[in-house]
This record gives sequence, structure tokens and C-alpha cells, in this order.
Amino acid sequence: MPVPCGLRRKRRQEVRAIRVSILGLGYVGVPLAVEFARAGLDVTGVDISPDRAALINAGRSPIPDVPENAVAEFVQAGRLRATADFSVLGEMDAVCICVPTPLRKSEDPDISYIVHAVDRIVEQLHPGMLIVLESTTYPGTTEEIVLPRLEATGLKVGQDFFLAFSPERVDPGNQTYFTRNTPKVIGGVTAACTEKAAALYGHAVDTVVPVSNASTAEMVKLLENTFRAINIGMVNELALICDRLGVDVWEVIDAAKTKPFGFMPFYPGPGLGGHCIPIDPLYLSWKMKTLNYTARFIELASTINAGMPPHVVEKITDLLNRAKKSVNGSRILILGVAYKPGVGDTRESPALDIIGLLRKKGAEVAYADPYVPSLAILGETLLPYDWKQGVGDFDLVVVVTNHKDFDYARILQETGLVFDTRNATAGLPIPAGCTVEKL
Repeated sequence: MPVPCGLRRKRRQEVRAIRVSILGLGYVGVPLAVEFARAGLDVTGVDISPDRAALINAGRSPIPDVPENAVAEFVQAGRLRATADFSVLGEMDAVCICVPTPLRKSEDPDISYIVHAVDRIVEQLHPGMLIVLESTTYPGTTEEIVLPRLEATGLKVGQDFFLAFSPERVDPGNQTYFTRNTPKVIGGVTAACTEKAAALYGHAVDTVVPVSNASTAEMVKLLENTFRAINIGMVNELALICDRLGVDVWEVIDAAKTKPFGFMPFYPGPGLGGHCIPIDPLYLSWKMKTLNYTARFIELASTINAGMPPHVVEKITDLLNRAKKSVNGSRILILGVAYKPGVGDTRESPALDIIGLLRKKGAEVAYADPYVPSLAILGETLLPYDWKQGVGDFDLVVVVTNHKDFDYARILQETGLVFDTRNATAGLPIPAGCTVEKL
């Protein structure tokens, strides 16, 4: 049934009255800000970096997944702006926290960015405000860390203000699923909190999935990424087993996935990268240690995945030895240093460990990656090599990230030795004089 024109105008006016702030203008915050602005909300991004805020205000996007024309459109329309001044939170109806949550070297969660954001919110907290935490963290963070700070103001959750957790589900480089069409899980501290948060996100996403509480929503995110980390760990161990048995693991997986039920293909690689998959399961592992429980699957998968870069270097060493070459002094080209194809993000990329280990062994290592303009390794900044100039001068080419930008057929023609950790050369004819070994 069509909505009457008068009611449509009223709803548009109500949407325009909603003022929402996004804390953290990174790969999670910027897409969310743009979708809220697209829905007609009044959006203010807040970031500790004045330069990043200025970039947004100039109509430019700080991340590849959000086109600059989208940012420019909403900035010019007056629905999107950015600042480094947290005092604007006092004017907001809702605040979404999208700040980083790294692991410390001791592998316990660093939630200092969350705490800093919440403390800034506390300074501006007012009746009716909705706060939603999106940063990935361990179950219990919303109610154990965020809630007490907010209630210390004397305001009561579910009555004076509203608090929820909604895990980010951003997949950089994904051309099919993005903020709007990815279902949004939401768990409030109270039923009223869930209702308020669901209503807010209903403007920006097609499907909202309410769950019973914030801890459940926190656990959903960790399940998603732990599922992937453990399955990748399993198939990485399978690759190690197949290597010792002299079996092609890629052929095994291709054959197994012909089964139409009961099997889901995962693929081995040189290690895990990105902010989520290698990190998030360890939040859960750390939390369980505080409850005197060892998350054995998680820790085993993490150990196997973390051991893949040294395994790759060992395989490279053996391959060079068979070609009567020493790692020490060999010129090695690493193809791809981003943690996944089609992006320039090198966070936790296994390529960093592989390059570092090879350089410690005396190898002369260069990298080629069309998405990464520079790379910091062992205190030195490396610039990319243009593989299109030819790779024939290298003793070995190693495929670490299988960007589609590389012409693998040409590379095989120009070099004599290739180690392929991603099966990127599958199906290509191997020229005479070229040796290709796979993970």
C-alpha cells in the first residue's frame, strides 16, 4: 500500500532530525557514515586525526572501498562532516564507536581506544543518547567496561541513555557485500536499547538482526572469525601433511569440493593477515583464560597459522638449494604483500614475516604490489619493484598475495624458479626451463 505523501514528508523530516556521530573514520567508520548520510541522517565523523577529518571535509575518501564521489556528494549536501573535536558529541542523538582494538604483544586485548572514546562520550552524555559499540572485542566488554563508565554519570541505562553492541562486518575489497546489504546484528544491554539501536541502523542497512543481549552480539563476531581461523588452520595443517606425503593439497581440495554436501572448501596459504581473522579469536582465548578455561582449538589453529611463514621460508630455502643456490645473496621477488587480493592493507600480512625472515638469512628481497606504495621492514622503508619491467634478473619469484593484476603467464616465461603459495599459477603451461613449486 503506498505511503501518503504527507506521511512521507513527515518521515523524511524525522530522519533529517537524527544526528549521529561516528567515532573513528577508518575502514569501518567511513562506510557506515556514508550509508547514514545516504539515508538522510545528519552525520558527524570524529577522529583523533585532524588530517583525516580535513580529508573528509574536502570531499575525499580516506579508504579505497568508499568512492570519493560519495563522500563529496554528502559533504556538499551538508549531511556529512568531520572533526577532531569531541565536544560535538553533546549535540548528537546517537554515537557509534568504530575504533581499533589491537592485541598487545602479550596477546591480550588492547581496549584503550574504546576506553578513550567512551570517556569522551561521558563528558557529553545526555538523556536520550544512544551509544553503539562496533569495535571487535571480547564478550562482556560492553557491560563490564563501557556501561559502568556511562552509569557513573548518574544516568540509567535503558531509561536515560541506551547502549548496544553491533559487530562490524566489513570485508575490504568485497564487490558484492557492503554496509547496506550485509545483515546487521544488534544486541542491547536492555530490550529498549536493542529497539533503539535497531531503529537507528534500520536507516542504513537492509536487514537488522536483533539478539538477546550485548554479550551475544559480541560473541557472534568472534564466532564468525574464529570459524574461519580454525578452518584455515586445519587446511594449513593439511598442506603440511600433504607436503610430507608428496600429495598435491590443491588437487585434494578441488576433488573434495565436488561433494555437494558436508564439505566447505578452505584453502591453505602463507599465513593469516588482516586485522580480524588472526586477531579476533585470540580475544576469546584471552577471555576464557580469565575463566580458567583453555580454548584449545583456537590456540592450536593460531599456532599452525603463525607457523606458516617460517614453513614458506624453509620451502624457499630447499627450492633454492635444489637449484644450487644459497638463500644468502639470492635476489628474491615477493609478488603481493597485502594481506588479501585487491586491497592495499598490510596489517598482519604474512608477507612481512616472510620478507623479514629471508632478509635475516641474507637474501636480497624486493616486492611488487600495485596496491602498496611503500613497505616498512626491519626499520627500513622499501619501495615496490615494477614487475612489468621484467623479473628475469631474480633468482626466485614468490607468489604471496594473488592479485589479479599480475600476469602470471608472463612471469613464468621470464623466470626460472617460482614458489607459489596461493595456487595462482594453476592451469598455466610451465615453460621449459622454469620450475614451479607450490605450497
